[in-house]
Amino acid sequence: MEYSVVLHEAEEGGYWAEVPALSGCFSQGETVEQAMRNIRSAIVSHLAALTEDHRPIPQEGGILFARVAVA
Repeated sequence: MEYSVVLHEAEEGGYWAEVPALSGCFSQGETVEQAMRNIRSAIVSHLAALTEDHRPIPQEGGILFARVAVA
């Protein structure tokens, strides 16, 4: 199973990551690589918690990422 991850540069340095398909699933790291490792762990924990609570596992779909230029 794969999920899209959005990485953001943190104001204090490093990066923070979110998973749009998994509400409340966030993590951070000093580097992109560390943030990606950490968000992978966060996803696994998030899915385990959903399973333990007998809640459905969200499937990613309908997410489009695009850029818009403004003057």
